[in-house]
Amino acid sequence: MAPDELLVCRDVSLGYEGQSVLEHLDLTVREGDYLCIVGDNGSGKSTLLRGLLGLLSPLSGQILRSPELAQGAVGYLPQQTRAQRDFPATVWEVVLSGCLARKGMRFFYTAAQKSQALMDMGKLGILELKDQCYRDLSGGQQQRVLLARALCAASKLLILDEPITGLDPAAAQDLYKTLTYLNQREGMAVIMVTHDLKAALRSARTVLHIGRTSYFLGTAAEYLASPQGRRFREEAEL
Repeated sequence: MAPDELLVCRDVSLGYEGQSVLEHLDLTVREGDYLCIVGDNGSGKSTLLRGLLGLLSPLSGQILRSPELAQGAVGYLPQQTRAQRDFPATVWEVVLSGCLARKGMRFFYTAAQKSQALMDMGKLGILELKDQCYRDLSGGQQQRVLLARALCAASKLLILDEPITGLDPAAAQDLYKTLTYLNQREGMAVIMVTHDLKAALRSARTVLHIGRTSYFLGTAAEYLASPQGRRFREEAEL
């Protein structure tokens, strides 16, 4: 792998119980990239995320990770369930739990980890919510808390699965602005699965469209000009 490469998929096929959902995918994610993954329902977008996170081993091919990622320095923001929205913990407890992967065998969080959590809360404008109960927050506030939690785990890469699901338009726009800031100002690479095509084309440096039988990988402008991009845009506007 090159020094700036975080993830490399080489002829990767992913699936379950020997049945492929994705086949022959080649993909490289570098430091500072912003990749949006779009496509039809059931095409394998979430399966790909599981593979990139190391939660699902390839049926064939290789997924290579940089040394930092191999040690777990990835922040993950999954789709929220109702049970998670009602989680009875303080904002501080939720955010700090993002440091668990780096806590090791220690029973307590270090001063540096607590400082990191406070800094990440400050970046996302939720420091004043520190002592509030997570389940009492609005959807947009909860997503900011979970993003701060993901940042505690991440040093190079954030992976997000449909992060605006359930958010009103203002909260969704706010979240996109935050991701753009983290990517452009903090140098954080972003991989995001989304159905929000307009936001994907506005934010992403690279678009991966996963179709039923083929892939497209290129810039947002190239995607718009492609057959997959034109069809998907027409369907999204219906």
